[in-house]
Amino acid sequence: MTKNQIIILTITLAYLAFNAVAGIVYGRLSEKKSSLSKEKKFFIGSRGLGGFVLAMTTIATYTSVSSFVSGPGAAGMTFGYAQVWIAAVQVPVVFLILGVLGNKMAITGRRIGAVSVAGYLKARYKSDALVIVTSILMIAFIIAQMISQFKGGATLIESITGIPFKWALFIFALTVILYTSFGGFTAVALTDAIQGIVMMFGTFLFLFFVLKAGAGLQGIDEGLNKNLPGVYDNMWAKYKPGTLISFWILVGFGTLGLPQTAVRALGFNSTKSLKKAMIIGTITCSFILVGIHLAGCWAGAIADKTSVQTSDYFIPFVVQKIMPVGLAGIFLAAPMAAVMSTVDSLLLLAAVAILKDLYKTYIVKNRPEKLAQYNRHFKLSSALIVFVTGAMVVFFTLHASKIIFFLNLFAFGGLECSFFWPLVGGLFWKKGTKEAALASSLCAVGIYILCHYCVHIAGINAVVWGLLAGGIIYFTTGMLQNKTPDQDVLNNCF
Repeated sequence: MTKNQIIILTITLAYLAFNAVAGIVYGRLSEKKSSLSKEKKFFIGSRGLGGFVLAMTTIATYTSVSSFVSGPGAAGMTFGYAQVWIAAVQVPVVFLILGVLGNKMAITGRRIGAVSVAGYLKARYKSDALVIVTSILMIAFIIAQMISQFKGGATLIESITGIPFKWALFIFALTVILYTSFGGFTAVALTDAIQGIVMMFGTFLFLFFVLKAGAGLQGIDEGLNKNLPGVYDNMWAKYKPGTLISFWILVGFGTLGLPQTAVRALGFNSTKSLKKAMIIGTITCSFILVGIHLAGCWAGAIADKTSVQTSDYFIPFVVQKIMPVGLAGIFLAAPMAAVMSTVDSLLLLAAVAILKDLYKTYIVKNRPEKLAQYNRHFKLSSALIVFVTGAMVVFFTLHASKIIFFLNLFAFGGLECSFFWPLVGGLFWKKGTKEAALASSLCAVGIYILCHYCVHIAGINAVVWGLLAGGIIYFTTGMLQNKTPDQDVLNNCF
């Protein structure tokens, strides 16, 4: 290991340690101040998120390793400005999620005491089958998404520090698992806020040094014309029209169905904080996502893309070429932040699904003896589930061969197909029934997986067919049944 690699490794380890300690300590302090049950403290904090933290935790949960590594790497190696255009589609995501789901989810969640999306679905539809099916689907797709994130975090550490991939994976995984296990939702929200700030700083650093290394925009233009021929003239030919539309749905409109972002609407403290978060989140999201992809595209003018294996290694390779060693170590914290902030939210979501939505609801039930035992051992149980889930993901990650960008998007689409219509339809359409929700979820996922492997038309992503089929089934079934919800459902959910 070289001197530079040792310096970068030291900075990386210090950043990881800081997040672990800050998350655990702050989570414990907040827990002492809150009067909520242990379960609610762990899964949704004290429902006290302010505007800034709500904005940052929503952004940080949404952005991931593909946002900071694979996407910008693909822009620099192959797709150029077309990839930047796709990134720009994601600018209104925070505004969309909080604006559409925010108040409605928050009010309903408080009425029914929900700490998860599945908790909302159970109160809205009164269907055990729907809760079980969506929880199982969520766990499956969350594991797939976490594999891409763990792989991304380990790849970053490996490519810049020289540590073998296996050890880099263990270091990264242990850090996130520790503070998620012992800090819960509050720790996740705090570290997400820190990581949102780090991502903004990292984006600024990368933009600055790419412009400097490329001798300004004129030099970058010349380099792009040399390294990516037709970067301007052929910009839209990089992706088929169907692919462009698909990305708008997959990373834009469809994100309303992501349970990891929807659950953020259960944790803020006031409408004022919600509105503030929508503004802060949109501005920050614009700078981070467009900025890092633009810098990735420009990096294609100054780097030899034949020197790296895949787009997953391109950004770390460029960083080492153009940044002083200390700043390279600091920049590494930005994509690490993107990875960690996604993983901690997914780990927490998996724990909610297994412990609360499945185990407590269908095994413990309301039996006094088992309920007392559940409450007594809650902290240990939740920590064990996070550790076991994390260990499973580490095992699968060691055997994963897919490029991070595509593995992450596959899991994204699966989660959206599982939850979009039961969640969004349930919030705004009174005639949505439990049969409609269950059929919609199962059909959307089935069509999505089938089309992902077997149907390739005009570059359209399978998520389009899945959501389209799910929507048709949801509304057709609801209209045919023409049922009026029970009065308590109307009172609590509308």
